[in-house]
Amino acid sequence: MKTIIAVGDLVWDVLVKPDGLLLPGGDTTGSIKLAPGGSAANVAAWIARCGAPAAFVGAVGYDVFGDLIVADLQREGVELHVVRTDRRDTGVILALIDRAGQRSMVTNMGADHQLWPEALPEAALRTCGHVHITGWSLFTDPPRAAALRAARIASERGATVSFDPASYQVIREMGHDRFDRITADLPVDILFPNRDEGEALTGEREPRAMAAALRERFPGVLVALKLDRDGCYIAATGVDLHVPGRAIGTPVDTTGAGDAFNGAFLARYLADGDALAAARYANLIGAWVAQRDGARPPVDETLPR
Repeated sequence: MKTIIAVGDLVWDVLVKPDGLLLPGGDTTGSIKLAPGGSAANVAAWIARCGAPAAFVGAVGYDVFGDLIVADLQREGVELHVVRTDRRDTGVILALIDRAGQRSMVTNMGADHQLWPEALPEAALRTCGHVHITGWSLFTDPPRAAALRAARIASERGATVSFDPASYQVIREMGHDRFDRITADLPVDILFPNRDEGEALTGEREPRAMAAALRERFPGVLVALKLDRDGCYIAATGVDLHVPGRAIGTPVDTTGAGDAFNGAFLARYLADGDALAAARYANLIGAWVAQRDGARPPVDETLPR
């Protein structure tokens, strides 16, 4: 199996769970944890955890946080093509997690937004089997030009490309027309929106209608529409159905659950081409992550195999 390369962000997540309401000018206690994150890096880590060859392309700062996060991803078994920059510090994301486990995020534009086309590992991109891109790599430039070039280099050599739109809020703020222009040159074979992103992209609310509209927008694409505790909806040539998720209680932290789904799906689907088996497995992995803190909880015997 050829290497699967994720291109994009490698950052630290600051996970904050307040014990009470956050009031203007007020104070409360809570849990605060520092955890490795970044949507693309999370996908690369989960590809490796699920047994497929994984690589990551991105940028971090010349700081101690950059040293630590690069070492952490290397321990996951991911082949690294990481650029160090002194223009910005290593990126940080603040994730505020409510009592239902849902997270709201504030992202700073750190070193992960300093990936330029000339820094791409073109030899690795020409020989890989797949490239994964996230919306966070397309919303601003840099790193947009680098992400688009990485996808084109790989696609021109026969590799497939997946895309996660990443943020329904940013899509709505930038508008459909601009988002369409940005993604017009992106070759896409697999699309990984969640329910909110699917609605933002299509205006539809029902999963089947969302998936149909997305396949019309991206002809020939395999859509894996993530539906949280409801599992996912898979739409592709010859496949069009809902794949139920595993019943769980109240999520602990949904940070990175969608990234884990993406990594598990890619590791399974690119190995044997079975979209339904990949969807069932990805549902299990995503649910497992949502029941723990952080996007990359320590692996234990309860991880679905």
